[in-house]
Amino acid sequence: MAKWTIDPTHSEIGFKVKHLMISTVSGKFNNFSVDAETATDDNFEGAQIAFSADVNSISTGMDQRDTHLKSDDFFNAEAFPKLSFKSRSFTKGANDEFTLTGDLTIRDVTKPVTLDVTYSGLMQDFYGNMKAGFEAKGKFNRKDFDLKWSATTEAGGVVVSDEVKLLLDIQLQRQ
Repeated sequence: MAKWTIDPTHSEIGFKVKHLMISTVSGKFNNFSVDAETATDDNFEGAQIAFSADVNSISTGMDQRDTHLKSDDFFNAEAFPKLSFKSRSFTKGANDEFTLTGDLTIRDVTKPVTLDVTYSGLMQDFYGNMKAGFEAKGKFNRKDFDLKWSATTEAGGVVVSDEVKLLLDIQLQRQ
């Protein structure tokens, strides 16, 4: 059994949404954790994986938008300060591709989510620590998690898409 934890200086949990359906707004969480437990040191198939993010650490590069995202219109950071994910399965596909299925919880609403994961390999760092790299992508409908704020332009266009893309670049360190 091997335990792994996040190397936060070499990792990022981000998201993207369409704005006015013509451009994309990106954001990330600056404070987060990821933990994994594997059967062996280098075989991640079947790993148990969990991550969480501090909603108050959300950053889109614009303070006014970040404040709105923390409000009850979206995450309601005061009542629900964390979002979390807990895996149900981590299944190896072809080459270095995996499918990660688990439960995403936002605003105390839990729904299943599937992420496509690419395993980048193992490498020992300058200090003798064993590191593993992953890229994960997926999407979900924000309204399924009570992120229901909606607005339309005078011409009837949607201001914020319902679909949210998750993008995780993760470097784990073996404990």
